[in-house]
Amino acid sequence: MSILRLEPAFKDYLWGGNRMRERFGFKTDLPCIAEAWVLSAHPDGPGLLPDLGGLPFEEWLKDAGKEAAGEHCGQDERFPVLVKLIDAASDLSIQVHPDDAYALEHEGSAGKTEFWYVLEAESGAGLYCGFKREVTKEEFAARIADDTLTEILNRVPVKKGDSFFISPGTIHAIGKGILLAEIQQNSNITYRVYDYGRTGADGKRRELHVDKALEVTKRVPYKESNAGEHLAESAYFTVDKAELINGGYKGRAGEESFVHLLFTEGRGQVINGNTEAEYSPGTSLFLPAGSGDFMISGTGEVLVTRV
Repeated sequence: MSILRLEPAFKDYLWGGNRMRERFGFKTDLPCIAEAWVLSAHPDGPGLLPDLGGLPFEEWLKDAGKEAAGEHCGQDERFPVLVKLIDAASDLSIQVHPDDAYALEHEGSAGKTEFWYVLEAESGAGLYCGFKREVTKEEFAARIADDTLTEILNRVPVKKGDSFFISPGTIHAIGKGILLAEIQQNSNITYRVYDYGRTGADGKRRELHVDKALEVTKRVPYKESNAGEHLAESAYFTVDKAELINGGYKGRAGEESFVHLLFTEGRGQVINGNTEAEYSPGTSLFLPAGSGDFMISGTGEVLVTRV
């Protein structure tokens, strides 16, 4: 089977909304859908393969071997990429992620580089990325302690189609009213810096990770990345967007990398060799490395991720 349909793992964090049920038709017994992990081999939220009896994607990868991920993915045992849809009904915590070196030393995991592509944004919605100006470590710590951190953060208003590359060490937060796709390293390491004093389901304030955040945060203004012809390009993943208006999209899954297709709008069909798959908004399809040429015919928009 050269086209694998993925069923997401869902998360119901306290800031989540329910736009994904209506927009993508996702079904879950959870009270809200904060995140849908639409491409995931991570143990904290493994995706499933409904056409293979609900087999976990991670298990399929083990059986398929490293060649299914592709030559660019190297010899690491862990699949390199995690793709999510995120619905922020409330502000997310202000947070930061470590780089590979720090995460491996302190967490035994890869670090976290990520990319955001905005699918919907309510009027006035915005997000934080980086600082307005360079700050000292002492001021950073003091601002966290006296609840004035947001005064020195760089807040950016957002609209549909905006994109942001968030490198490790960049302080950031998704604001309420935003629905976006996130492509990231396959890591779940997050250092929460500030959380507006909110409490979790247990009635206690959620844990902060200030000491680690002080060590890894780059206390400088946000700098936009230049991905050239791509939406995002890094050592960890490359993301392209195709708008399916006049005809279709042709691509190839070579030996170097898998191809992941996340359809955010529209309906149509993907053909790869003798295999066909229908798509609609929210459909997540995985083409193993070496699958060869594929064709998308239909309407809408698709995010194409490879390594």
